[in-house]
Amino acid sequence: MNVARFAWAGLGIAVIAAGAAAQPSAQSDRSSLEAETLRHFQALVRMDTTSPPGNEKPAADYVAQVLEREGIPVQTFALEAQRPNVVARLSGNGRKRPLLIMGHTDTVNVDLAKWQHPPFSAARDGGHIYGRGTVDDKDSVTAGIMTMLLLKRNFVALDRDVIFLAEAGEEGTTNIGIEFMVEKHFDTIDAEYCLAEGGNATRVDGDVRYSGVQTAEKFPKGIDLIAHGVAGHGSVPLETNPIARLARAITAVVQWQPPVVLNETTRAYFSRLGEIEEPAVARRYRDLLSNDAAVVAAADAWLRANDPGKASMLRTSISPNIVQGGYRNNVIPSEARATLDVRMRPGEDPDAFRAEIERRIGDDKVDVVFNGFGERPAGLVSPIDGEAFVAIERALRTHYAAPVVPMMSTGATDMAFLRAKGIRCYGVGPATDQEDGPLGFGAHSDQERIVEAELYRFVRFFYDAVVALAGAEQPRR
Repeated sequence: MNVARFAWAGLGIAVIAAGAAAQPSAQSDRSSLEAETLRHFQALVRMDTTSPPGNEKPAADYVAQVLEREGIPVQTFALEAQRPNVVARLSGNGRKRPLLIMGHTDTVNVDLAKWQHPPFSAARDGGHIYGRGTVDDKDSVTAGIMTMLLLKRNFVALDRDVIFLAEAGEEGTTNIGIEFMVEKHFDTIDAEYCLAEGGNATRVDGDVRYSGVQTAEKFPKGIDLIAHGVAGHGSVPLETNPIARLARAITAVVQWQPPVVLNETTRAYFSRLGEIEEPAVARRYRDLLSNDAAVVAAADAWLRANDPGKASMLRTSISPNIVQGGYRNNVIPSEARATLDVRMRPGEDPDAFRAEIERRIGDDKVDVVFNGFGERPAGLVSPIDGEAFVAIERALRTHYAAPVVPMMSTGATDMAFLRAKGIRCYGVGPATDQEDGPLGFGAHSDQERIVEAELYRFVRFFYDAVVALAGAEQPRR
């Protein structure tokens, strides 16, 4: 196997003598690289690249300048001048197709009044670093920067080109980011494999319980329900009232549970969790794999009540999130509308699913139409039995000393556009505390944060995973 993997303590530094005398120097080297990681990370988090309005240029310029200073070739591509995408490449010997590593420089916007630490301060407090983008996704951008720098400094021989894409527009404006790159500049990012956001290691009481690798994701396919009726005076109730008609339609939809369908990723996910979680919960996960429909239904019901995130991995999901109708208290409107956030599992037929919703509503005065929300390519599943997953799993076990599970994202990532082009993509991420999301410290929250030590561990893991996948294999002796 590849022997180009380096211990973090010696990266970018002259070889250290063996023995006890090496220990202080090794520790110093590690501290120096962590300080460099922190410097880049804080610089990026302190840039306001929120979208809307979208202004990734300061971050893109920073990434380009850091890499170009060390002789790494960089190209910039922009559909909009203030929203560029940066592509850097380290050339290999061409024995294997390239590896793409990716992170996005934009973030969601903020409500300044709700932040305890200013969202662009990158404040360090209690072992955490606070700020918008700390876990979505400037951690990945920093890991990409450090990996490219260390590959270059260490003269790592590569069987593959390693391509780093610092992309714009991931948070809702993919037309200027990944879609632009795929449609207009795909030759610059074409690869066999991709590493990007989407996974994470889960900590419980400070210890990593397991590491998740995203190998699949659901795809958005928003649907509107539009109820029609006769307008009239509110003092004369009508059976054709579209708001009442819409209420019945929404009820019919949410009371229906689309069938549980497991794929290679979700089957492995629940199987492995069934081996490591505490017994009562583990039994629920194992029950999902049963051939007994009643056993599966009971486990599904328990998950929907107790762990809706995992329940959403079982099926195409429907959430009615917007209801619109009427404009005066005394006027019956002629139309009312509900917007459903539909996230389809890989392999779902959108037209057949829409028709099934229509059938279950059973009202020809309610239109069921796709609304174009979040359109992305239909979900595809990256294999968990190939060299890429095996290499990532080995690196995760080395750095996190915990079981590894493949996972399917219920949300969307830009890897969908790459999977549609034949690139096998895997989502990874730093370790986060299990309670951080529910307590409001997760991605998109008002107190977004990362454990500082986990930022450094993530960068170490990421570098080793890239070397394992792209480094030149040594000849057999």
